[in-house]
Amino acid sequence: MTLIEGTHRKSPVSERAVLVKTDGRSDAVRSVETRDGLAGIVEPDVALVIWERSLPLSVRDWLEELESRQLPNLRVLIAPADVRRAIEPHMDACGMPAGEMRDLLIRDIGKLVSIFADITASNLVDVRLERIVHDACWKFHRDSVETRLLTTYRGPATEWVQPRDAAQAMREQRNYDGQLERLQDHGVAIFKGSRAQAVSGIVHRSPPIEGSGCTRLLLCLNRPSEVSPAPWSPDSEALR
Repeated sequence: MTLIEGTHRKSPVSERAVLVKTDGRSDAVRSVETRDGLAGIVEPDVALVIWERSLPLSVRDWLEELESRQLPNLRVLIAPADVRRAIEPHMDACGMPAGEMRDLLIRDIGKLVSIFADITASNLVDVRLERIVHDACWKFHRDSVETRLLTTYRGPATEWVQPRDAAQAMREQRNYDGQLERLQDHGVAIFKGSRAQAVSGIVHRSPPIEGSGCTRLLLCLNRPSEVSPAPWSPDSEALR
């Protein structure tokens, strides 16, 4: 399908963003203390913004205790207001138990979808909530997007390298032994990709987990594109 038209809206940069410079990090990489700080990704020279947040321990423990088959694996193109209606049937289908913990997870996803929609000035967001049991995207790479939001709800989080180490990591791949960064547990990051105009995208990868018995639950948010599914609607869900 083609890019969806008429999905853009004004994207303000919050004046309440609190920026923290982390020793040894490139100026293109920012750590922020609040969700408002994620809007810093719209600045031309910024390639990665990391919100170093944490989830309630009760939610973390609940997710870890679920069997792999009870974790959803879905992709939908939705408006922020439709998050619950669009993803809850997928959670029911995989056997994710309903209740307070699932509601907290859905609300957190909805909050991140709304934040990303505001920052990218889009009325629709391509939402992927992926159950990962193998070495998906294990190669160091830049995403073929302008911006992408990632957070890991279960399992090891996304690994990335400083811009100065990008060429070496891309060249050496599994043999790379330079400095390697990893998002903290449940941290939220917005990466610029190879389609960003002002800066090169951040090189990153999914952590290798093949053979470890580990299951990851990854949330990935993108703007609508030619590879997005058709927009979700209650009618389309009823026909499934």
